[in-house]
Amino acid sequence: MKINKEILTKTAHLARLEFDEETAEAMMADMTKIINWVEKLKEVDTEGVAPLTTMSQELNVLREDEVKPHLSHERALKNAPKKDSDYFRVPKVME
Repeated sequence: MKINKEILTKTAHLARLEFDEETAEAMMADMTKIINWVEKLKEVDTEGVAPLTTMSQELNVLREDEVKPHLSHERALKNAPKKDSDYFRVPKVME
């Protein structure tokens, strides 16, 4: 499959990418190589091969959940730079 300018423009819009005309040519070539590689993978016989959920055979060692005493409002807010009676005060992040 060959990536053309229309496919590149649509993909760039969806991925919120911007690039100049010179870079667009290189992107089309790179994307064509990627698509061709993925197409080649379709030729591999995967019959009887279980799907991978991770690339590592390592297992996560997790601690047991334990109920522990939680911080009181007073103790949690003790060193806060800005606070009111029950909450941390933070700068406004949304208009």
